Amino acid sequence: MSRQALLPQTAPFGDIERASLDAVLGTATPIQRAWLAGFLAGLDAAGGQPAAVPAAAPKAAEPLAIIYASESGNSEKLAGDVAKLARKSGFKPKVIDFADLDVASLAKEKRIVAIAATWGEGEPPARSVRAYNELMGEAAPRLDGAEFGVLALGDTSYAEFCAIGKALDARLEALGAKRAHERADLDLDFDKPAAEWIKGTLKALAPPASAADNVVAVDFARGASHDEDAEPSREPSVVEVVDHVNLNSSRSDKETIHLALAFEDGAPAYEPGDSLEIYPENDPQLVEEILKASGLTGDEALRRALLSERDITTLSATTVERFVKATGHAEAKRLIESGEVRAWIEGRHLIDLIETYPAALSAEHLNSITRPLPPRAYSIASSRKEVGDEVHLAIAAVRYETHGRARSGVASVHVADRIRNGAKLRVKLKPNRHFRLPQDPAADIIMVGPGTGVAPFRAFVQERRAVEAPGRSWLFFGDRHFTHDFLYQLEWQEALEDRSLTQIDVAFSRDQPEKIYVQDRLFERRRELVAWLDGGAYFYVCGDAKNMAKDVRASLVRAYADVKGLSEAGAEAAVAGLERSHRYQQDVY
Repeated sequence: MSRQALLPQTAPFGDIERASLDAVLGTATPIQRAWLAGFLAGLDAAGGQPAAVPAAAPKAAEPLAIIYASESGNSEKLAGDVAKLARKSGFKPKVIDFADLDVASLAKEKRIVAIAATWGEGEPPARSVRAYNELMGEAAPRLDGAEFGVLALGDTSYAEFCAIGKALDARLEALGAKRAHERADLDLDFDKPAAEWIKGTLKALAPPASAADNVVAVDFARGASHDEDAEPSREPSVVEVVDHVNLNSSRSDKETIHLALAFEDGAPAYEPGDSLEIYPENDPQLVEEILKASGLTGDEALRRALLSERDITTLSATTVERFVKATGHAEAKRLIESGEVRAWIEGRHLIDLIETYPAALSAEHLNSITRPLPPRAYSIASSRKEVGDEVHLAIAAVRYETHGRARSGVASVHVADRIRNGAKLRVKLKPNRHFRLPQDPAADIIMVGPGTGVAPFRAFVQERRAVEAPGRSWLFFGDRHFTHDFLYQLEWQEALEDRSLTQIDVAFSRDQPEKIYVQDRLFERRRELVAWLDGGAYFYVCGDAKNMAKDVRASLVRAYADVKGLSEAGAEAAVAGLERSHRYQQDVY
């Protein structure tokens, strides 16, 4: 859609000049237009010689602190979006990762934007825990005189939807700051509402315009185009499956697929530590069950949408509320009013809701009840230096049963059951700059990755082999059975032989009466482990956030306490020091 011209055709300019002025003025902010008005007025007063009678001194850009708590990178990206728009609006933004935040310094800030993701069951992202706890603690500084806005990201499939953003919003207000713009609580499809919230928040935080604000520092070359600062398009790529292998033995009760994907036009510039998002399709049988229960089996357009566009497994309290709004179902409404909805949805999917509370549904109803089907991200298990224009993944098929019905992971079982060599997949690179090998290849690394958590460490070892890194590498791997579940066993043996892997410790939980996990092996090797860390080694953890990652960290704290004779507080401070220096890095899910 073309933009309406601001200058009338009667303006004393030629067509080309008028179009050029429209291009600038049409994208300029109110502050930028005020600057231009003041500049031209000053220019006329000076007889066309601005150097002889300069306009008012440029007004200093307003400082803006943008703090973010991110696990998968979404909050970090949005923080960058805020900073870009803020610069164009006359602010001087600084973007601060919660992992690096000096909480006491917030007392100096007058304008704060906080963007926070909620992780797991209402927890802050792993790297944000220290600063988050400090901000929530008694020693947090007063923020009187500051203004703020909070953007909360979450997932409605979890009970504690956007809990961290909500808590930050309340805490900033309790510390004396004034809420300039109402908090937004956003689900996985956050792009458009987040963009609107950013615009509204920056407008609310902008200082009142005054006559003294006629001159500000503005780069009109940047302001002339909204797209100049935009990130390059990262539309999904179509790749071909060139290898599809079950890494577990046929006697295992697990199924882990090694997937090799080939890019026709060259693989994206990924690094070890990055992830790849897969755009999956839903189980066709489940789609048919939903269509049958809804009485819509003849709707081909809806069938296609449910197969590849809509999330038909997630069931949240919000989903039930939308269902009631669409259908008016009295019993489902009573479920909400009774306060039992959160307990009822546990372990259930959309099909359970539709079958339990039959109602006349339309395609429009199902679209309003469901959300877009999100991609699933998997840690990349390869280095470009070794595999070229391929990307390798290790994906564990998720299968389980609840409430008498078999369930399965959307992407993992799509890959395991319905994808074979030659098949096509839509994928997109998801960089992770917070999970990176040391810049110094001579630095030692310690890697803890049970199950598919070992995937990025396969990439780490391949990369270190390719660059002939002199630093030592130590892997802790765990799974259920040595015989059936030792993922990439032959590759680790080869790596030990060529010294790209210095040593490996394994923990197979079910090969003996008492279960043994990677955190147990860590504590067994605590003296050597602490010696490596004292020598500058980097410590990496990948895998389950709910239990494993917490247990690994607790084991490392115990190791420091035992080896160095530290108190619990002293050992905790030692591990926290590793985190603050970015030598303790996690990629957890």
